[in-house]
Amino acid sequence: MNYSETIAWLFEQLPMYQRVGKSAYKADLNATISLANYLGNPEKSFKSIHVAGTNGKGSTSHMLASVFQDAGYKTGLYTSPHLKDFRERIKINGEMIPTQYVSEFIANHKPYFEKNQLSFFEMSVGLAFDYFRSENVDIAIIEVGMGGRLDSTNIITPEVSVITNIGLDHTQFLGNTLAEIASEKGGIIKDKIPIVIGESHPETKPVFERIASKHDAPITYAETGDTCIYTADLKGIYQQKNLKTVLATLKILCKKGWNISEENIQNGLLNTIKNTGLMGRWQVLNENPKVICDTAHNTDGLKMVMKQLKNENFEKLHIVLGVVNDKDLNLVLPLFPKSAVYYFCKPNIPRGLDASLLLTKARIFELVGEEYISVKKAYKAAFIAATNNDLIFIGGSTFVVAEVL
Repeated sequence: MNYSETIAWLFEQLPMYQRVGKSAYKADLNATISLANYLGNPEKSFKSIHVAGTNGKGSTSHMLASVFQDAGYKTGLYTSPHLKDFRERIKINGEMIPTQYVSEFIANHKPYFEKNQLSFFEMSVGLAFDYFRSENVDIAIIEVGMGGRLDSTNIITPEVSVITNIGLDHTQFLGNTLAEIASEKGGIIKDKIPIVIGESHPETKPVFERIASKHDAPITYAETGDTCIYTADLKGIYQQKNLKTVLATLKILCKKGWNISEENIQNGLLNTIKNTGLMGRWQVLNENPKVICDTAHNTDGLKMVMKQLKNENFEKLHIVLGVVNDKDLNLVLPLFPKSAVYYFCKPNIPRGLDASLLLTKARIFELVGEEYISVKKAYKAAFIAATNNDLIFIGGSTFVVAEVL
């Protein structure tokens, strides 16, 4: 199979969570552990940092990777989901995994994958770890896909574990309370491995303390750290919390012997986008009219994005909005401003919520607009309607953002 055929095959396998939802979820690590054994345990061949959390784990992972790159380390980066190209998930020093490596890996191991009915995510993790081993990376930043305890990435023993924050997201899998979700994400805490908590809460802090104590894992709360003296090229106001989390993590790593200077930290943070290719985080796509997209898609993330929108100067706000069908609209829609003009659309995936259903629900919350048959049609309509002094925001789902990039 060529690369296109390989990717098509990957996407056709057992349901992939990002596309179809709950039916793709596996509630144990047995298949991943067996796969790692079959591949010769590539996860044991490189140092790593494990990053979990409801929001901010992607930005945090990319900032960490950028700093390590600036310090001269050969740095692997595994994240999910991708926006445009599957290979965005697996990078070394900002360069995506070669198409040939993807194709050959799948071709060489396809009989095993089919026999053991591996999921898209399990195969992707196996591919990433195998690639990082083959390229002899010095360190790999590994972002959790969802949760932590049962996530396929949770077979690594990292230098440090990071949990950015806890919010109500993926409740059908992780639990309906902050404490329950914290318990799942706290599952990445390992014996005697330092853990950094980016943002704590009265409901989550006791959970983290209990798990850390059980594993004799030193715990650091980034929010109580020193005042941040660094700046980053990721401009969302929500990045300030992620920045403190990154700095707390780097402080621990420096004590463990990693050679990272103050200059490396500042240069890495200022060049995260350039070094890693990160997209979709308060990304400005156009000026006059100003167009901004952001992948925030849950309550906590959208609260921060809506807060940031208020700081922008514009005459009229246009919002291109689409969501997935398992989103609790009663929690999400009240966050959006009633004064905006809306362009409702469906992301082009099976999980996408029909634009007509989104429009009907939005009217209950006095959000006024029209429905469109696609994200691109919605964006085009917004762009035609907007004047140079207006602002267009595109979001509600990672998949909506992916279609305009």
